[in-house]
Amino acid sequence: MQASGVWKLYASGASTVEAVRGVNVELKVGEMVAIMGPSGCGKTTLLNVLSGIDVPNAGNVTVNGKPLFGINDNERTMMRSNHLGFIFQDFNLLPVLSAVENVELPLLLLGVPANDSRKRAMQALVDVGLGDRSQHRPSELSGGQQQRVAVARAVVHRPAVILCDEPTGNLDSKTSSEVLNLLKKINLEQKTTFLIVTHDADIAEMCDRILQMEDGLIVNNGTTAEEE
Repeated sequence: MQASGVWKLYASGASTVEAVRGVNVELKVGEMVAIMGPSGCGKTTLLNVLSGIDVPNAGNVTVNGKPLFGINDNERTMMRSNHLGFIFQDFNLLPVLSAVENVELPLLLLGVPANDSRKRAMQALVDVGLGDRSQHRPSELSGGQQQRVAVARAVVHRPAVILCDEPTGNLDSKTSSEVLNLLKKINLEQKTTFLIVTHDADIAEMCDRILQMEDGLIVNNGTTAEEE
């Protein structure tokens, strides 16, 4: 994933808020990168642009060498569905669906046959340690279990990049550690690239790089172990 000269502006009364200001980001395949900075510095706005949720006012974003913007809405939806995965602080599971139904949903939307989708979703739940909870609805699962379902849903279609917004924000310290270890395991074994917005120092320590944001700018791109 690469972003070049990304700007995102918001109208606020008679003034304009420059939430993201000319940001450049490049993620290498298999990197795990954290974005940190004070509240209101533009972290989540940047993540929303990189994920295709928000359209930038200027700049470009490419995923696997393909542009995320300058294409129609259907093409962008397919780009996001094929190449990106998402993990949120609030889990964002559909309450009326079981765990396995939540996990298989991205595959069904991609047109994967129902039988194959169910097998792959079940395997993803087994991989995150929830094979015995596949028929439980979110309300019947703990917070940590719900986030594991969310992780399974994010990885089931083998995306190139997984974008995370405070993935441990609603979890206790023990459960947070378990989820972090799971994310790192996926990162190492599947070579999945992660970009994680976080205030959690434990997440930052597990990452290859830390991008520091202030006032809509990335003021430090961090260094990888190879560059040090």
